[in-house]
Formats: sequence, structure tokens, C-alpha cells
Amino acid sequence: MARWTPSSSDKEEQSVFKHKQNRQRIVQALEEKRASTSNAVFVEHLTVQYVTSKETVAAVNDISFTLPKKRTLGVVGETGAGKTTAMLSLMNMVPDPPGRIVSGDIQVGGLDMRSLSPSELQCVRGQEIAMIFQDPMTSLNPVVTVGEQIAESVLLHQDISKQAAMVQAKAMLAKVGIDPDRAGEYPHQFSGGMRQRVGIAIALACKPSVLIADEPTSALDVTIQAQILHLMRELKEENGASMILITHDLGVVAELCDDVAVMYAGHIVEYGMLEEVFNHTRHPYTEGLFNSLPNIRNRVALLQPIPGLMPDPSKLPRGCAFAPRCSYATDACREQAPDVHHFSDTHTVACTAYRDASFAIKRRDIE
Repeated sequence: MARWTPSSSDKEEQSVFKHKQNRQRIVQALEEKRASTSNAVFVEHLTVQYVTSKETVAAVNDISFTLPKKRTLGVVGETGAGKTTAMLSLMNMVPDPPGRIVSGDIQVGGLDMRSLSPSELQCVRGQEIAMIFQDPMTSLNPVVTVGEQIAESVLLHQDISKQAAMVQAKAMLAKVGIDPDRAGEYPHQFSGGMRQRVGIAIALACKPSVLIADEPTSALDVTIQAQILHLMRELKEENGASMILITHDLGVVAELCDDVAVMYAGHIVEYGMLEEVFNHTRHPYTEGLFNSLPNIRNRVALLQPIPGLMPDPSKLPRGCAFAPRCSYATDACREQAPDVHHFSDTHTVACTAYRDASFAIKRRDIE
């Protein structure tokens, strides 16, 4: 007698059934964990490296932070600071190989993200935590209609028909300001700003508790940028979500964020509430970021860029990574890892110079 083997349709049904079982179990666990924690995200001592045959890139180096529910965290710093890698780690999406999460505790909604299986992570991504990627043209599938791409996310997390999922997809398009009748069109038929709106619709289709936005307005003109930021704020408040905003733009941070993490060479060098970091700046690197902004009151004033370049992450200096560019650096800064100083319960700075109680940067407090 010939041995029975499951057909492709049987295998697909088994896969769907297994996914639904996982989804039910994860949703139940999320509800229990979420009720017992006050934080949307908890990260402690996270270290991420990219390892190749030639070198080891220290992308994220022992960072810790907490994101309370319904708050927005702005993550700022130069290109190569480790911002995107750190946030991809929250979703356990660091490309492996060559990337690997070396150590750290990562909890989203109370769930230990590092302990979840691939099928369990599929249930969490999109429903508990979602991401708006930097370039919508590369993150969207060019051969699938935008409506189908939004509906796909809904189908993964809700036990509904394809027709019902498409109805929800069209409703999401309307919510982000796109005519629902365009659901059958492809990404290349939309402008840059509209593609970004589609990306937002996909990320928010299942109303995640945590939204990561990776420079969502960097490729857009100022007018469209303002519209996208307004839309993100409205949808975040409507869904009661927490948000992490990765950006180079301090103006965007001032507009949207409650808390700020300043990253440099894979480290968080200053962390605090918006008012603390902006008005009571303490780290020399943060001071340099503010000094490099144009002065709108004196349009002929020259910009003050931070001298030098960020160090090669595969060859970080022995002491403080910012010391080679810092005008305040001492021999201790160049030889020893920075101390973490607490200026309040929420405001921390990693800077060896504060061992001297009289030390102060030139930028004064702004009341």
C-alpha cells in the first residue's frame, strides 16, 4: 500500500491551524503580561554585534532603557550610532548572520522576546509591536497591491476572511488619507509621501501596543513631513500606543517625544525626559548636536559642526568613544569607560568629566 503524504493544501491547512493555536496562546499570554507590567518596553544591558570573517562590529554596546505605556521615546544620533540595530533587536529582527544579540534582556509587553520561537515571534510582530521602515519603496513589495499588503498583516493576526481583511485594509487607507479605491494599485503608482502612509497603514493595521518609526519623514519634503507627523500622533493617541521614533531631526523630537535617548557609537550617552535633555543638556555630544543647528535669530551666524567623524565601530577607542572629538576630554576620558551620572531620577549621562563636581559644559540651561 502506498504511503500517504500530505498534499500542499493539507500542509497549508496544518500550518494555518498551528499559527492560529500559537496566536491564541500568545494573545492570552500578552493579556496576562500586559496587565502585570507598567512598561511597554524594557531593555537591559543589550549588546549587538555583526560578526564577519574579517572583523567584529560593535553596533550596540550595553544599553538599557524603559518605555512606559503611552509615551514616545525619541532616539537621536549620527548615522552609524546603532539606533536602527537597537530597535530591530526589540523585534528580534537583527539579520543573522552576520548580526547576533550577544546579551541583554528584551521585554515587550512583558514578553521575553529572546525566548520566543519564530512562529511565536510572527504572532507578536504586527500585533504587539510593529515598525514603520525608513524607505517605503524598499520595504513595500513592488509586485503586490497595497491593499493586499495591508490585508496580509490583518489575516496573520485575525481569524477573518480575505474579503473582510480587504475591507479593513481599505478602511486603513482611508484613515491615513488615501482613497480606498486605490487599494488595487501598486507601490510605484504612489508618491513618496503616500507610500509612507501605506507603510504606516500596514504597521497600524492590527493596532500594536508599541510602534517603532525609523526616520519616517527623512525622505519627504517639509509640507508632507508635517502631515505625516500629525497623522502618526493622531493614530498613536487613538490606539493608546507607545512609540519609539528614530530620527536625526531634533525639531521632530521636540514635536512628538516625551523622552529622549541620545546614542553615540552604540552607547546611550544621555537619556531623560524631553525637557531635561533639551533644556538641561549635560553631555558634550548632545551639546554638539544642538550647536550644529542653524540659528533662526541670526541667519548669518556660521554653523558649529562637531569636529571629526564617528569612530569605526569595529575599532572603538579604549575609553570614551566621543573623546577624540570632545573639547572637554581628559586623559581619564581616553583611557577609561565613561561613568554614568544621575542628575535626576530620569536624567542620566555617561561622561567621565563629571567626576569633577565643578565640571559644566558651555551650553547653559534654558528655562
